[in-house]
Amino acid sequence: MKTLREASVGETVIVQKISGEGPVKRRIMDMGITKGVEIFVRKVAPLGDPVEVTVRGYELSLRKEDAQMIQVG
Repeated sequence: MKTLREASVGETVIVQKISGEGPVKRRIMDMGITKGVEIFVRKVAPLGDPVEVTVRGYELSLRKEDAQMIQVG
């Protein structure tokens, strides 16, 4: 299974699982990223950080450490 960090630009993926614990996992879920939600990868910065995505109709930038915790399919 791949992570959101490994998803290609222009790809639409579905969240399968969020790893991580405590406040970091809660923060990701508070941003609207939950199991089963669709995420469109808009662009990735030249050095890979941050990753810009569209989730639930709004744009969001994620650090690569956070994107690594989101398993997608």
